[in-house]
Amino acid sequence: MIYRKLLLLTALMIAATTPKAGAQQPTPHYEIAGRDTTCRIFLYSPEPTKGVHAAYLTGKGTWQDMGQLCASDYGPWGKEKKMYDPYVLHAQDGTWRLLFAVNSYAPCFGAAYSDDLVTWRPQDFPRMKERGVLSPLATQKDAENIGIYFKTNDGSTHYVLASNDFRHFSESGTTAGTVGWLRDSATIDGRRYPGNAFNVSKKQYDRLANHFINTANEAKENSESLRDDKRRFGHTTATVKAVLDVDMQKRKKISDHMMGVFFEDISYAADGGLYAELVQNRDFEYSKEDHRGWTATTAWTSNKPVVIDSCNPISKNTPHYAVIARRDTLYNVGWGGISAAPMQKYDFSVFARNAEGGNNVLQVALIGDDGTVTAKGRIKLKGHVWQRYSLPLAVDSKATRQNVRLALTTLKDGCIDVDMVSLFPNDTFKGHGLRKDLAQAVADLHPKFVRFPGGCMSHGQGIGNIYHWQESIGPWQDRKPAKNIWSYHQTRGLGFYEFFQFCEDIGAEPLPVLAAGVPCQNSAADSDGYAGQQGGIDMKDMPAYCQEILHLIEWANGDTATSEWARMRARAGHPKPFNLKYIGIGNEDLISTAFEERYGMICKAVKDKFPEITVCGTVGPFHNPSSDYIEGWKFANAHKDIIDMVDEHYYESPGWFLHHQDYYDGYDRRGPKVYLGEWASRGSRVENALVEAIHLCNLERNGDIVDMASYAPLFCKEGHSNWNPDLIYFNNDSITRLTPSYYTQKLWGTTAGNEYIYSRLQIADSLRYRVAASIVGKLSADDESAGITPGNEAAKQPVGQLWLKLVNALPYHLEIAVNGLAIPNGTECYGFTGAPNDSQVEPYRSSIKGSALSLPPYSVVIVPLNGYNSK
Repeated sequence: MIYRKLLLLTALMIAATTPKAGAQQPTPHYEIAGRDTTCRIFLYSPEPTKGVHAAYLTGKGTWQDMGQLCASDYGPWGKEKKMYDPYVLHAQDGTWRLLFAVNSYAPCFGAAYSDDLVTWRPQDFPRMKERGVLSPLATQKDAENIGIYFKTNDGSTHYVLASNDFRHFSESGTTAGTVGWLRDSATIDGRRYPGNAFNVSKKQYDRLANHFINTANEAKENSESLRDDKRRFGHTTATVKAVLDVDMQKRKKISDHMMGVFFEDISYAADGGLYAELVQNRDFEYSKEDHRGWTATTAWTSNKPVVIDSCNPISKNTPHYAVIARRDTLYNVGWGGISAAPMQKYDFSVFARNAEGGNNVLQVALIGDDGTVTAKGRIKLKGHVWQRYSLPLAVDSKATRQNVRLALTTLKDGCIDVDMVSLFPNDTFKGHGLRKDLAQAVADLHPKFVRFPGGCMSHGQGIGNIYHWQESIGPWQDRKPAKNIWSYHQTRGLGFYEFFQFCEDIGAEPLPVLAAGVPCQNSAADSDGYAGQQGGIDMKDMPAYCQEILHLIEWANGDTATSEWARMRARAGHPKPFNLKYIGIGNEDLISTAFEERYGMICKAVKDKFPEITVCGTVGPFHNPSSDYIEGWKFANAHKDIIDMVDEHYYESPGWFLHHQDYYDGYDRRGPKVYLGEWASRGSRVENALVEAIHLCNLERNGDIVDMASYAPLFCKEGHSNWNPDLIYFNNDSITRLTPSYYTQKLWGTTAGNEYIYSRLQIADSLRYRVAASIVGKLSADDESAGITPGNEAAKQPVGQLWLKLVNALPYHLEIAVNGLAIPNGTECYGFTGAPNDSQVEPYRSSIKGSALSLPPYSVVIVPLNGYNSK
């Protein structure tokens, strides 16, 4: 996920609103000047943060603003995303070209292309030799090329030759020629603006007008909330009747691995979260690059100033370590305290050496806030060479439950060097180092796959922060820590080996996601002042980067007899292949020219060597009609030979989900499959769980094209939120909240089918969008196809199981008569209910009596049925 999602309305303005099939289009109400076939428009920017607007000339000879056409997508939110001196060219072929300055110091300008002024291709930011590219303008050189001129801070004029498709830009140096920098101007709302005026056809004008009208209408529709239902429906205890007609003969195969989870290291989800390590900054590698004010001593204290050294470290990847002075104590406060209870057991380990040779003794203790020692032990240190030492610790049976600090004390004269100081609970999930309650909460969702490690973290904060998977495997001390794009530190203790192992432990397919050769489009500027995608990894380095991704597949699936990468996996403790089937390339990127060149290169390399691997691409951070979505799908459909599936993302209002239930109905079933990798309704209430349940009913109806789906984000540590909402909230001790959305995901995860049975709901038209039904069946218990592994028998579902799923998002009781599907009297059904604004669901259980199903207001109900005949 990325910061661009916070301004969804801006993104919607970038592209045309696609009208629903058969919908009557509104008539423009603008009073325009000109003939029936020609209208006058003016393109300008009201201010740098508002992008390019369109205005029209009224019949009274005044200019009237229509709205925003597109906005700058350059650099990080806050400081950047600004558009200066936009210049629009109407090219000879009828298309439109936009140029703008991004700021006064960057070595680039912004370039955009549109066929119709409504739908804009994602922006490119070609890198120039000079810093401070100002006031760019374009001229039509010939049918194949467009000339671009810009100024620099020293007053010189520079020339760039652009290809006619506006994708490739060649800087030619300074020019002595005279360039006309004057632009048109117009007065709008009493203020004079520079810009570009054009005569356009009535058809072009109407398209613009319809775009703004449709956008406004959709925004109003999407603002609907269940929390306003008293105003909308009034106070009533009425019962609404409906009929569900089921056609058991009309079925289709759907994805048997639709429901999964997406883990991103955001909001302290890894270190301090799922990864059970209790020592914060165990590697002494915290720095101001991770977070403002952090140093190698963050979370550590001592009776004297903590000494950090880097001479002859344990590993070049973790160069810093602490020096404990003679008879001194080094304390670690953990993640705001280490929770300890009577009889609780821990596993302590440390790399240490006697700095001056000889022998020493290290006392390890857990000390309460009141100074009480609740657990302690001693380690004898020998020699001046780094060695790993371990020690079990158990809290005294008479101790009280409290927060403690870890204390390391030298008991003899002589300094001790320590690094990779670690304290784990003795009891972790499957014994594999993950926090038991958090891992179990994920396992209880019965996910069929896990996407990891991000998200934004995968493509990183700038080219230098792109996540390289091989840096996260091997011994702890050799893993390369890195700053997290969400402004904290990654020890990489939770690395690719642990992710794959966790997937195996819960019977889920691994879906690793790697950068597509570009960093996050919201990256801060590099040392040259170049922000955003920064042009991506240099093309000369791309073959090596492609090979890095191929090595991941070899590491996961290779034969130890022939592959060194496979032998690395075996040395870590997993000689058998992980049986990787999927790989993600890219994460909701800006679908720029730089991105497409690298993305296509990587996908081709994977398919050429491993054609059996399902390659999942990306189509940006927004749904249709965003520019990234349109361009991303265009690219994917043109490269179906190397892209099997695309990753869609969207975070939307409850009203959007209510009014877009047909969203996937018109997708081309011959194109790439859809992975809905990040989605949620904005909010964390029962209302959100209800509309998400409705959306899942529609995803199942489209389960022949929507192959996978995962809510996001998964975890959030209290007090460290980078995003809202999240599925699971926790603190150091426990899970503090499973959101209503968690229960929706769990209901669908535990009732996953591989065949969809058609049904039709008869209800009043005005209420239809508030009620949903889905019927899925489990055809077989094929463990391999379902992603089930031995040891996770609970995730298996019986052959012949059928689930009727019903959602009532109305304030009324709903009585549904079911035709075509026999439901035995006394059948137990289950689910949840609650008021729209409730933060917790109320469990619902009932026995069916009679021929009709009765649903309480605002409820989700699952009706399980056995004896399903799959033929």
